[in-house]
Amino acid sequence: MMLDAAVDSATNAATNGDRCLGTAHEFTSDDLAYCQRLLAGGSRSFYLAGKLLPAASLNAVTALYAFCRVADDLVDDAEDSARELDRLGERLNRVYAGTPLDFPEDRGLAYLVERWQLPRAPLDALLEGFAWDATTRSYDTLLDVEAYGARVAGSVGIMMAWLLGERRPQPLARALDLGVAMQLTNICRDVGEDARMGRLYLPAELLREQGLDPARFRTQPLPSPELAAVIRQLLERADRLYLRAEQGIQCLPSRARFSIRAAAALYQAIGTRLREQGCDSVTVRSVVPRPRQLRLVAGALLPRRRDSERLAEPVLPACEYLLKAALEAGAPAEPGNTGFVQMLDLLLKVKARQEQNQ
Repeated sequence: MMLDAAVDSATNAATNGDRCLGTAHEFTSDDLAYCQRLLAGGSRSFYLAGKLLPAASLNAVTALYAFCRVADDLVDDAEDSARELDRLGERLNRVYAGTPLDFPEDRGLAYLVERWQLPRAPLDALLEGFAWDATTRSYDTLLDVEAYGARVAGSVGIMMAWLLGERRPQPLARALDLGVAMQLTNICRDVGEDARMGRLYLPAELLREQGLDPARFRTQPLPSPELAAVIRQLLERADRLYLRAEQGIQCLPSRARFSIRAAAALYQAIGTRLREQGCDSVTVRSVVPRPRQLRLVAGALLPRRRDSERLAEPVLPACEYLLKAALEAGAPAEPGNTGFVQMLDLLLKVKARQEQNQ
């Protein structure tokens, strides 16, 4: 009976906590609903995988996604992208000063800064990556492409790990790996779409090795065996990073582990699908069929082998400064109510075991 009372009390507290999303910045349930709509409409993979997270963690990740999504769209749609980036920088200043502007995504981010002590460096890196997009920057080597991936996706990976309670250097390094791996997958999937927008993220060095002229390809993108060879090289690099990232995923709490593993599997499957289509991402957009998506999510529940050597591999050179900034932030190891959620999960497991023995 005492255990039943403890579980009921903890469950009620969790429910009430989800209703009161924020106090100092008034991040309301309406704000959260707005952020949820952005996630549902903007990323099917993350939306599907996020359903495996505990409610408090999902709310935090959803708020983060909303700010990143809105910022990306504002820069993409702006007539003067440099000016829009300056405005976004000022919005970040207001968020970190505790006086966010009257936007749901700003209030959500301020809530994360207050409750989880979210470091600012990854958000500044994200805006820098958007600035690179705005100037249609060229990337000569794979290391250059990874530097871009560190900013637009590694930054998100390390913030996700932070919101899920991770503060140790090795798991954070693997979260950066996962972000870069996902961005490499995106680049391979969107080659034709990007080229038609005047953008090219494939390493010029690799294109030239295959006899392709990067400048000409940017204006006249065509599928070819040579292009397929370049795409395969990037997908192989992404696969190695996915393997390393799995070791960081295993460091997360169990429910978070399943969710992030599912997201990684869904993204990696895009690369598999692309290979099945001959690595033609100029005339075809690779989409993972829904039944396969569901199988991948179910497969995320299966245990994985631990590999301490892969976990301990050095952080990507392009990501070193982000890892350093996170470690210097010095926030508490148990942000928000992560520890509370783990306590509730433990109580529920103990209660279930007692009921089985009765």
